[in-house]
Amino acid sequence: MEQKIIFLADDDRDDTEMFCEALEDIDDNIICHCAINGEEFFRKLGMLSEKPQLIFLDLNMPIMDGWECLKKLKHDKNYKNIPVIIISTSSHKEDMVNAVKLGAICYFVKPNSYNELIEVLQAITKNVGEGLIDVVKNLQYGGSTYIYSVI
Repeated sequence: MEQKIIFLADDDRDDTEMFCEALEDIDDNIICHCAINGEEFFRKLGMLSEKPQLIFLDLNMPIMDGWECLKKLKHDKNYKNIPVIIISTSSHKEDMVNAVKLGAICYFVKPNSYNELIEVLQAITKNVGEGLIDVVKNLQYGGSTYIYSVI
């Protein structure tokens, strides 16, 4: 089975551990790289031998936040086509709309339970590639309170 490379930038260690554990439970072929802020994210991203197929960015990180990371990614010819999903504890509609306007494929509100996280990540990671946009739309319109997309 082909490996999937995912990158998570999130400064909350508990959230990062839960996220990585969920990915391990979903699929042994997922490699998850992590960074605790935007600066570290770009440093590690530049050192990878293969680009990630999907990037998750937390909005509230020190040094360089998720907003700045998203803008920088979408203006970089090497990374602009990598799908980005914003993750945050905030469920403010304005943040959701702005994230998608800036180039994220969707906005993912961090769920409260491990099982809910598994459910959303499983749907997303099984469809990394061409089917990802459709899956995100289906999650949103299927009643998921965690996904927002206007694509």
